[in-house]
Amino acid sequence: MDDRGSGMAGRIVRPFRRLREGRPGSAVRYLRRPALERPIVLAAFEGWNDAGEAASQAASYLAKSWGATPLAEIDPEEFFDFTEVRPEVTLSEGGHREIDWPSTSISVATSRTAERDIVLLRGHEPQLRWRTYCEVVVEIARALSAERVVTLGAYLSEVTHNRPVPVNAVSSASELLERHGLSPSMYEGPTGIVGVLGLALPEAGIPTASVWASVPCYSLPVSAKAALALVRVVTQLTGRSVETAELEEEAAEYERRMDELVNDDENVAAYVARLEEMEDVVGAELSAEGLAEEIERFLRGRRQG
Repeated sequence: MDDRGSGMAGRIVRPFRRLREGRPGSAVRYLRRPALERPIVLAAFEGWNDAGEAASQAASYLAKSWGATPLAEIDPEEFFDFTEVRPEVTLSEGGHREIDWPSTSISVATSRTAERDIVLLRGHEPQLRWRTYCEVVVEIARALSAERVVTLGAYLSEVTHNRPVPVNAVSSASELLERHGLSPSMYEGPTGIVGVLGLALPEAGIPTASVWASVPCYSLPVSAKAALALVRVVTQLTGRSVETAELEEEAAEYERRMDELVNDDENVAAYVARLEEMEDVVGAELSAEGLAEEIERFLRGRRQG
């Protein structure tokens, strides 16, 4: 799913203003300033936070389904090493060369019937000046009077492809997780920009929730099934419904191809069988939401033993 109009990487063909006098807001170029109804910001990033491209696919699917339109862009100059994430040269219809820069695009999905609007912030995970980048996101949330920021992520885990996708969450408001039946994450370790934003935003007084889907370690490169799990949680947290038939078909195709992968490789099949055994044992005592982390602890214990 890669429509350039609502895809993760925005097209920037004009120069940006550089950050001036240390003001984060100067890194943002607003295309328009609409009046928004109780907006929630939904953020997803390609890269480290995006196993199986589940988070970026979920955000792009929502942007397309809700008809999100461009609102603003964040200047990439201060936050990217362009030798790692390179701009691309394209030819216009008249044969003129243009530069497409990697960017953070900001779009808005308004609705006449829903109680709130959704602002979607999408792009590559920044490589430089994360604290400054977080200040920019904080300023955007304040400028839009966002009630909450919801970030999406996905990580590789020792779970199987043919069972419900475990989803964990972290929130600055614990009652939000309880209300929607989400299992709190107990993760400790390296983090990405999603984890940093999850602390920076509440420190600035902006409530957050971070939702993470588990993707099998042996997964195909793109997991529509994990993306579907994230989309369904987003509809709960935002109160905005979305038609998921197209994504459900992609998830079913993903599971079919994963079945073929397992059937064609004895080593993978044996690994999956062990995981299923652990899921059966642990699942007798735990809900699906807490399964991924418990299985990982179990298997770490076996390896260490």
